[in-house]
Amino acid sequence: MFDPQHVITAADELRRVVPPPRPAQETKVLSALDVHCRRWIQRSPFVVVSSIDSAGRMDLSPKGDPPGFVQILDDETLVIPDRPGNRRLDTLHNLLERPQVGLMFVVPGRGEVLRVSGTGQIVTDHDLLATMAVAERPPILALVVTIGEVMFHCGKSVIRSKLWSPSEWPDIEGLASYAECLGDQTTSDETVAEMEARFGSWHDGNELY
Repeated sequence: MFDPQHVITAADELRRVVPPPRPAQETKVLSALDVHCRRWIQRSPFVVVSSIDSAGRMDLSPKGDPPGFVQILDDETLVIPDRPGNRRLDTLHNLLERPQVGLMFVVPGRGEVLRVSGTGQIVTDHDLLATMAVAERPPILALVVTIGEVMFHCGKSVIRSKLWSPSEWPDIEGLASYAECLGDQTTSDETVAEMEARFGSWHDGNELY
């Protein structure tokens, strides 16, 4: 537990603990993509999408595909294909209630990330979806994001975590597989072995698109 007397509840209290940022950090927020942001998105194979529903419940959804899978329509508009997944549609349901979204673009080997915030729309434009086909399969939906703010975030957290240093990775021996977690946490009509076989097929490229 922690002492409730030491909970920060006001901005001035927070600033007494953390000094103000450097000028570059104050002024780095852009309202549209520049050349550096464009190049980063074009190299990124992985983005995390954050959303929130009308009750304030938040969701984080990872999206991945070959580098550059997030399309840049213009300096203020991005398109993210929605590939087959768990079919929960948490992000999309949230967008129907509150359109605000946050994005975090990751480039393997780089410590920094690119952060984008804006508003999202769910689209089924067949011509647009056709331009995002992989293995000749277009997505059935896409998320169009109108950018409000965009900024680079420094690499300190990735450096501290040694995320891209395999020699520093933790031992994963004893961690349950995804199928084992589902077997213990859910009611499923599949056995763990059947789920393991199905999930294993993804690594061979099956059922990904």
